[in-house]
Amino acid sequence: MNSQHQEPEFTITLLEDMPVIHLPARLTVLEAVTFKANFQDLIKTEPIPNQVIVDFQNTNFIDSSGVGALVNNYKAAKAKEIELIVQNVNPTIGGVLAMTGLDQLLQVKSDPLSEVNNSLNREQNLPETHPSIRSKIKRAIDILGGIVGLIITAALFIPIVAAIKLDSPGPIFFQQTRCGWLGQEFKIWKFRSMCADAESRKSEVKNEASGAIFKNENDPRVTAVGRFLRRTSLDELPQFWNVVRGEMSLVGTRPPTPNEVDTYEVPEWQRLDVKPGMTGEWQVNGRSQVKDFEDVIKLDLRYQQNWSLVYDLKLIIKTILILFNKNSGAY
Repeated sequence: MNSQHQEPEFTITLLEDMPVIHLPARLTVLEAVTFKANFQDLIKTEPIPNQVIVDFQNTNFIDSSGVGALVNNYKAAKAKEIELIVQNVNPTIGGVLAMTGLDQLLQVKSDPLSEVNNSLNREQNLPETHPSIRSKIKRAIDILGGIVGLIITAALFIPIVAAIKLDSPGPIFFQQTRCGWLGQEFKIWKFRSMCADAESRKSEVKNEASGAIFKNENDPRVTAVGRFLRRTSLDELPQFWNVVRGEMSLVGTRPPTPNEVDTYEVPEWQRLDVKPGMTGEWQVNGRSQVKDFEDVIKLDLRYQQNWSLVYDLKLIIKTILILFNKNSGAY
């Protein structure tokens, strides 16, 4: 246990005057924080290097914190016009880079045979950042629950659509990009609860929350029908499609927007070690009353620590019960 608190050591060598950072076997939160700190120190040296190589030869595991450190270092390098190169990428690391889109941002050096192996094995070799990721029973519950949810959505579709159309002009659905497992971006769907130009008017609304979340109790962009949909969580019914597709789970952590993730420090990326959920700790512990991002982090990490299939079922039952509480919905 004490070894978890020892600061990991990173070896930095030179290859034709280019610094090479050799990463350890595991790139989790402690290693990721050190990786970011070492990289920041490296690019402050004079003369500033034109390129920095990150060597994954010894690395066989990476979690969301490791992804967060890579993202932070990429942005820092780009700001100083430094090319960030990764090399010796195995199928596990290659799979993570591909699913998060980092393979399109970073220059990835690998031999042709390794590249073929990476392409063939990426899906099978993605890291198990949390036991829930590999649980076949959890996935089966998600698929079954998602199908039942879509049937309920179909049954309520016409009255909800009619109410939205009669209440305000604009589309039926609201689409937004969210970040899922390991930071992978996906499109989330909701029944529209705000005016059609809500996104462009966001700057006009005061954020009553602190940290990397946005909340306003009396948001003027929310329509009359939208308030009812939010209070009853009916606006979230289309997300059952995201659950069936595997982008979300019935139970998980709150799915953040890319703008929120852009502000994360490396340890805060830990909340992306599991799939986001339609419900979770934040949903049954105040939801709209949770206005501090630190509290969101605590709830998300508590879910990860306490997770079990029974715990998921308890949270689902709690969610169903609180939906009948008029003060439980979002605003």
